[in-house]
Amino acid sequence: ILYNARILTPSSVDPTASALAIDHGRIIAVGADSEMIDAYPAAVHENMRGQTILPGLTDSHIHLEYYSLGLTVVDCETTTRAECLRRVAERVRTTPVGQWVKGHGWNQNQWPEGFGSVRELDEIAPDHPVYLTAKSLHAGWANTAALRLAGIYANSPDPKDGKIVRDESGAPTGILLESAMALVENA
Repeated sequence: ILYNARILTPSSVDPTASALAIDHGRIIAVGADSEMIDAYPAAVHENMRGQTILPGLTDSHIHLEYYSLGLTVVDCETTTRAECLRRVAERVRTTPVGQWVKGHGWNQNQWPEGFGSVRELDEIAPDHPVYLTAKSLHAGWANTAALRLAGIYANSPDPKDGKIVRDESGAPTGILLESAMALVENA
């Protein structure tokens, strides 16, 4: 039991407390000093002498800036490509014509169908440039409007350390790998 503390909780009902109970590294209860001490009489008690305790976030690897920006775009982390496209179509309906629709989080390895195509995005967003980044941040998926704004055509060369994925006829599929992503991102 940590007691005699100023504990800020994530609860809007009880935003502060003075004690908390910990069992095997996990917080199991939060409340007043007497409440926690009475509830767990056999526990070791540690006086925090009025120090503040805050909830924390521990993560071994996160791109915080991209995570934050990801909260403002379409969530493309789905188990099927169809669901990703549904979410994009939903955002297209509420976005003024001509404005970008952006998304993040798709993973072709999670989709039975694999990578998406420029055609699929063109069908749901003929009047909007669409650009979706993969969860890995190593691939992007764009529609024709976005490719045109980026100056990407069938005869466009691959940038150094990147690839514009093309179909059998040489036309861009909408998938951009590594540094090729910057072409659309700069647009």
